Amino acid sequence: MAPSLKPTFLGLLNALAVAETAAEPLLLTWADTTKDKRLAKTLRFVAMREGEHGKAFAKRMLELGYDVRWPDTSSSEKAIDVAASTSKTDPQKFRAFKLGKPSPKIDVFDSMFNDKTIDPITGGLLGRYIAEERDSTRLLAAEYSRLRSKEVAAKARAISK
Repeated sequence: MAPSLKPTFLGLLNALAVAETAAEPLLLTWADTTKDKRLAKTLRFVAMREGEHGKAFAKRMLELGYDVRWPDTSSSEKAIDVAASTSKTDPQKFRAFKLGKPSPKIDVFDSMFNDKTIDPITGGLLGRYIAEERDSTRLLAAEYSRLRSKEVAAKARAISK
């Protein structure tokens, strides 16, 4: 596709490339700092997906003749600081990153295919991304629920002493 025929979905691809790329190091940093081996394994798996998604969307943009517009990294650096923190618990990190909640009734992915100009290659890429993101959300929600239960039980034990 020639750059003069700018795809209407280019902004979506750019936003996804940026967000997914930024999530990978954040999740890997968190995985390196948690003491919970099960959570670390889940975080590494989801991080791998995020990095792959970021690269796939950036690659698709290049195939279409466009470069990703990368933002400044100051907000990413602050998020990495939270992920690297040893003074925050894992449930606190889940809450700070707004992760671990089951998907809301309104699905943010529902509108992605409203653009009828999306070509088959981009559509296939988006379809895989959506399915994997929904699965990652389920995995993280299960981990948050497990860790939150442990946190609540520990607080109850502390109060009863």
